[in-house]
Amino acid sequence: MIEQRPGLSITTIALLVVIFLQIPVIIVVLASFSETSYLTIPPQGWTLKWFEAVFTSSNYLAAIKNSLILAVGATVISLVLGVAASYALFRKMLPGSEALTSLLMSPLIIPSVVIGVALLQYFTLVGLRGGFLVLLIAHVVITVPYIVRSALASLSGIDLSVEEAARCLGANGFTTFRLMTLPLIKPGLVAGALFSFVTSMENVPVTIFLAGPRETTLPILIFTSVEMGVDPSVAAVSTILIIATVAVLFVAERWTGFHRFV
Repeated sequence: MIEQRPGLSITTIALLVVIFLQIPVIIVVLASFSETSYLTIPPQGWTLKWFEAVFTSSNYLAAIKNSLILAVGATVISLVLGVAASYALFRKMLPGSEALTSLLMSPLIIPSVVIGVALLQYFTLVGLRGGFLVLLIAHVVITVPYIVRSALASLSGIDLSVEEAARCLGANGFTTFRLMTLPLIKPGLVAGALFSFVTSMENVPVTIFLAGPRETTLPILIFTSVEMGVDPSVAAVSTILIIATVAVLFVAERWTGFHRFV
């Protein structure tokens, strides 16, 4: 009698799902090396000229610069606001902490298009139209939840007696948080910051409603380029984003082990 190995079918299905999800990524990477001026799979010849085209294009370079500035700015502000809010919510310093937590996390469940339309109407009402400040505020709104989620998860795992001991030794609240609590939750904050940065870098639904002609980000440029006709330079810049994202996540994982907080 042949003994059936338990879980074999589940493993096979999981493997097939992973392969299915990676096929689009593989196609994009292969297309970025195509020698032809149009996308073909498999590529008819191999070249790096499309990567050169990306790094010599003023449009792409400007879009990359805008995306990086916006993502870094949104991530830093989200870290400051998210950590402060998370600590206050965790310590029950604010009335209605549960409701406030749900409110802060709501951008994760509300469709991005709805958020984009709502922010567009709000900024129009208050007289803000376009500009980097509008985009920055919008990206903080959609990235703060990642900081709050990871910070709350990290705070729930620390030993409260550590803070109590620090206070007994004469440390005030801020000193206790800076020297004791913050180092303990650092891996979780790194995880939240990475997700915030990636979310800001790749966002289209919110950005497309608010960006002016001078604030074109890389995802918006890719989107408009695809509308006008796909060429391998779009695949090349997409490949660059894939490699950069994977590299950053790998280094951060090796440094902090942030998978525990995802």
